[in-house]
Formats: sequence, structure tokens, C-alpha cells
Amino acid sequence: MQETEKIWMNGELVDWGDAKVHVGVHGLHYGSGVFEGIRCYDTPKGPAVFRLGEHMQRLHNSARHLYKQIPYSVEELKAATN
Repeated sequence: MQETEKIWMNGELVDWGDAKVHVGVHGLHYGSGVFEGIRCYDTPKGPAVFRLGEHMQRLHNSARHLYKQIPYSVEELKAATN
């Protein structure tokens, strides 16, 4: 994984080295986390994510199946990505 200057964690951009989770977090032990693989492409008009809205909706759907609630709306997640 390529390190970046900042990473989005819990609703804010933090330094890469400061993005940490506790060793006892449930998702690490039991695989109860949700994720969505999203690619960003370089284009002549700048970085672009293909079907970003659909990716974020799938992320919400996956969380719902595990009875989890994402504290950010699809629109908020899209805005944070751009």
C-alpha cells in the first residue's frame, strides 16, 4: 500500500502515521467490518472515480446487512472522496 500524506478517518483528514485503531477492535478479530473497493483514475480533467455513488451505496447496503449504521450519508461520503 502506498502511503499518502493524509488519510480520512472518522470524518476528518489525519496524518497517515496517526491513523490507528485499537488492537481489540471487533472488526480485526471477527471480520465484521465492511469495505468497498474503489479505484481512482488519472484523466485529462484530473482524478476521477467511476460510479462513485454506486460504490458508496453498496458500502451502506453492506453495513445494513451486518446491522451497522454508517454515520455519514452517501452524499457526505461522495463529498469526502472528491
